[in-house]
Amino acid sequence: MPRKPPKPCAWQGCPELTYSRHCGRHTKQDAARYNKYCRDPETNRRYGQAWRKARARYIAKNPLCERCRGEGRLTPAQEVHHVKPLADGGTHDESNLESLCKSCHSRITVGE
Repeated sequence: MPRKPPKPCAWQGCPELTYSRHCGRHTKQDAARYNKYCRDPETNRRYGQAWRKARARYIAKNPLCERCRGEGRLTPAQEVHHVKPLADGGTHDESNLESLCKSCHSRITVGE
């Protein structure tokens, strides 16, 4: 099936064509803008530098989706999920983390 044609970057005034919302140059800028102005400050504190380091370490050790692997499929992990949410007293400890693919993580998140 052919791919959709690229469209202009959503960043105002950027002429670059992209297959996602923003071009490579503006993806980080948009994420920074979202974190600063749109995201809850409490969430920003929970998911700061310590979380990014813990996530990178965990996904390096567990590069495959743990749920899919349990069902006999090999799918690359793209998300790291807290088994017990931080808001409920969970931590960034490896015993509380689970590497998941996007579809498994979405299924769990919708259920919560």
